[in-house]
Amino acid sequence: MALTWRHHVLIQALFSRGPMTEEDFHAVFAGVSGKDPVTLRQQFNEVLLKINKELAYVQFELRACRNQYDGKVYYGMVNNVADDQSKLGTKYSVPQIAFYKGVVETIIQDVATQGCISSIDALHVQLENQVQNCQSSQDTQSRIPAAFKSFTMSQKEKTLNDLIKDQWLCYTSDGRIGLGLRSFFDLRSWFFSNDVPSCEVCNEAGVKASVCSNEGCTVRIHYYCLKKKFPQRKGSRACPGCGTEWPRSEFEVDHLDVPDQTQVPSAELSSRKRPDQIQVPSAELSSRKRPDQIQVPLAELSSRKRPRRMKAEAVAAVQSQSETQNEAPCGPPQRRRLRSCKTESVET
Repeated sequence: MALTWRHHVLIQALFSRGPMTEEDFHAVFAGVSGKDPVTLRQQFNEVLLKINKELAYVQFELRACRNQYDGKVYYGMVNNVADDQSKLGTKYSVPQIAFYKGVVETIIQDVATQGCISSIDALHVQLENQVQNCQSSQDTQSRIPAAFKSFTMSQKEKTLNDLIKDQWLCYTSDGRIGLGLRSFFDLRSWFFSNDVPSCEVCNEAGVKASVCSNEGCTVRIHYYCLKKKFPQRKGSRACPGCGTEWPRSEFEVDHLDVPDQTQVPSAELSSRKRPDQIQVPSAELSSRKRPDQIQVPLAELSSRKRPRRMKAEAVAAVQSQSETQNEAPCGPPQRRRLRSCKTESVET
């Protein structure tokens, strides 16, 4: 049975967007199929298996891998053939590819298995180390391409930025250089062929992993796989290779979310706060104002007068009343008028 348009949408989404997180790829799958890939896991796997059967004719594969820096699962497309013809499709030159290989080898050879190096170490990678070793040093010098010798520091810096932009490399949380998502997708077979120690739990290459404290033991376990290997916080943590007590890393302590009997769940713990830590909603907090910030209506404010102001107004009222009385006619003019009236009556 040939692929349907739903299969084509999934393939096109990975080709156009590049590596996608598990949540984003599940959202695309649910949008085209109307099914939840989490609850219907078997049907989801059957769809991917059918896509890979058809892609095998063109040497492609839809693959899922886990980013060893954040522990998240991603989906992407991988070219399973690394021949000269497939190299023609890349935009990187031969010196740039040699520089990338040198950076990857330097990251893999990190004894601390932190999966990263500094930017200075990346820029000082020697391209001459990518030339196959010959029996004599003179033959090695003669086999070094001229492009390798003329590859300047500025070209390395530009190539490093391009590799990070194309997700072949990445910046870690502390600003160092690590492997990008596309490296985890495409270099799976290269890790095994170069004897990179694999994780004891998931059997993937342990690029960034926790190592056994015994120097003679080569067992590695990814930080996100430690919780599967040692789910109990107080249980035995013996190394599966030598039996040495496995060290508890800071990363594991910060991300271990398995509560014991005396531990309060995070949701309940967050709800228990001291009185001085209780937060008041912003709407209620804004309504609670100090007495000096309480706003009084204008009409009521105008009726509230201070005693001094009332006394001043009373004095002004008394003064205005006295001025009115001074302006009114006084007694003596009326008496004079009465006398004049009496004189006129006698004369008549």
